[in-house]
Amino acid sequence: MRAVHLRLLRCTLLIVPVVLALEHAVGVLPLRLVEQLDLAIDDARLRATLVHTLDPRIVVVDVDEKSLAELGRWPWPRDRLAALTDELFVRQQAGVVGFDMVFAEPEEGAGLRAFRQLAAADPTIAQRIAAHPEWQSVLDHDARFAQALGGRAAVLGYYFTSDRDQHRSGVLPAPVAAASALRGRPVALLEWDGYGASLAAFVRAAPTAGYFNFPADSDGVVRTVNLLAQHAGGCYEALALSMFRLAKGGPAVVPGQPPASAWLRDFVGLSSIHLVQGAQRDAILVDAHAGVRVPYRGAGGPHGGSFEYLSASDVLQGRVAPGHLKGKLVLVGTTAPGAFDLRATPVARTYPGVEVHANLLSGLLDGRLPVAPDRATFVEVVQLLLTAAALLWALPRLRAARAVVATLAVVAALVAFNLWAYLAHALVLPLASALLLTALLFAGSMSWGYIVEGRARRSLARLFGSYVPPELVAEMARDPQRYDMRAENRVLTVMFCDMRNFTRVSEALSPEDLRGLINRFFSGMTARIRAHRGTLDKYIGDAIMAFWGAPVADADHAEHAVCAALAMAGGLEALNAELRQRGLPEIGVGIGLNTGLVCVGDMGSDIRRSYTVMGDAVNLASRIEALTRHYGVQVLVGEATRAAAGERFAWVEVDTVRVKGKQQSVTLFTPAPEAAAGDPRFDDEMRLWRLALSAYRHQHWTQAQTHLDGLRRCIPTSPLNALYSQLAERIDQYRRTPPPPDWDGVHNFESK
Repeated sequence: MRAVHLRLLRCTLLIVPVVLALEHAVGVLPLRLVEQLDLAIDDARLRATLVHTLDPRIVVVDVDEKSLAELGRWPWPRDRLAALTDELFVRQQAGVVGFDMVFAEPEEGAGLRAFRQLAAADPTIAQRIAAHPEWQSVLDHDARFAQALGGRAAVLGYYFTSDRDQHRSGVLPAPVAAASALRGRPVALLEWDGYGASLAAFVRAAPTAGYFNFPADSDGVVRTVNLLAQHAGGCYEALALSMFRLAKGGPAVVPGQPPASAWLRDFVGLSSIHLVQGAQRDAILVDAHAGVRVPYRGAGGPHGGSFEYLSASDVLQGRVAPGHLKGKLVLVGTTAPGAFDLRATPVARTYPGVEVHANLLSGLLDGRLPVAPDRATFVEVVQLLLTAAALLWALPRLRAARAVVATLAVVAALVAFNLWAYLAHALVLPLASALLLTALLFAGSMSWGYIVEGRARRSLARLFGSYVPPELVAEMARDPQRYDMRAENRVLTVMFCDMRNFTRVSEALSPEDLRGLINRFFSGMTARIRAHRGTLDKYIGDAIMAFWGAPVADADHAEHAVCAALAMAGGLEALNAELRQRGLPEIGVGIGLNTGLVCVGDMGSDIRRSYTVMGDAVNLASRIEALTRHYGVQVLVGEATRAAAGERFAWVEVDTVRVKGKQQSVTLFTPAPEAAAGDPRFDDEMRLWRLALSAYRHQHWTQAQTHLDGLRRCIPTSPLNALYSQLAERIDQYRRTPPPPDWDGVHNFESK
């Protein structure tokens, strides 16, 4: 239950950032930090994908500092603007000219004022002037400018306001769409209550006009421009859209909204703007406020390389070759610092406002305007849910290094999807919320692992470190809640290992030397047990008790135990070589293995406890170890261990016995050295030995003795000769004293 409670607590803590992220995505709890991070990501993505190429279709005629120095301060007289307009349309043959400026005040020069004063002072002069109206038109610069605009593809600029008490000046052009085009559904267009536009004479002369002001984001950076805005129930277009429509022949503007449906019935906003001309219908995707991201091409200004800049003074004074602007879209604006038309953008802190329109116009011509679509919220929610599901499933199951790799893979997938949507479909999708959620889930999972699970791992190491090999402790630490020391029943393999000849050696050694010998013996044997995934139980005098299969479950516990036993039996050579050099008796080992159901866990008294095993299978393992001395072999295993260990080993059947205290007989085996497997001589030896055992169990004493004699003649140096001699002695005894009539071939041991 404690493990379940910890898992529930962990899930609860990790779900909190998921809920917060979802609330931000649907607008219930907007998080400013996430919004600012999304803007920063948008800027970085934009800068990373700038094309840095010149768009030859669009030219900026710049009222720059050079022009002001040569022709005088701004604003220029209208006759000069008229001359500039004539130059652009007649000599340069521009396709469309847009003015990123407003002509709101009438101009009355000194000549026109004197002319009118003369007419007012003398009726005769007034009559003569009336007979020659062309005299006044020469001095009326506004009329001259209106005449230059008339009948030409010129687009005037104007601006909207909402902070000047509904102040209005000049005349607005006709709206491009009325409220009826919205089909009675509400929209979230920017709505303005005031404006500043050009004089009526200019508006009547020019075929169209567009607003040139665009609100910046909360950080003062211009990223989005609204192609449509609302004023007094009508929809008005931006300067770039107006120039684009005029260049395309003046298609009608039809606001596009998602089809009405149950889940969109409350949707407020547009999804697209349709340009309709005859049977042709082109759609421009926009956000709910009819906004698009400005597709900046590169650094701004005359030297930015995105658009050609021509000084207005060079154009006016004929220093630009005739026809240089033929068919091009020309924006007349200013980059002079005193004109206050510099903006902060993602690509530069000071960027010419006129070039913002140029970038929009370029995007319209290319048919690629990045936009945050109305379905961005849905995409963000799905993105958050998938991210949360992947990390909540993976992180608890992975160790730190792999958790880092998995987290980086999720981040890479999120970034790749976001870039693909932007580059392939011009969709600006939110990314910050998913990245922050990824970071929070990773940090939360790692913190939980360090604080809570780390404590559990340290506790686990304290509990099992002295019993279990370090690599098994590390394996247990991956999921510490699965392991504790409570007693339980399991099928395990139990080992008892006893040092042979210990009494003779101890009599010849001092206490210090004896302690060193014991320590070396235990260290070597324990290292081999641990190397084969064994759990050390205890040292009993000069004996060792160990088991396999707990606390870490091991399907191959019997095989690992047999491998450990063979390694232990073969690992005494170095120690015995040292004893021989000192003239001391050699030592040996007797190892007994048995597999069966035991009770394993923390057992003992209130004073002292240990992680150990108990049960009948444990007792049998101890009895089997004691029989190694009787049969003259180093390793004996019960038939359950032999069956569980499989056919990896070459087995020698030793005997079928009934140990003291048990009625059930058990067949004993010893593993042959690996070198013997497949050796024809060993196969012949085992054939004769099996024949001898069979004859013995059928009480054919002479035949059994004959097979044993054959073994001794053929293989006089066999390591199993002690086993053969023991059986020969037993045959000789039964010849003298036959077994009872109900004898079943099982040898009974009456002592432990």
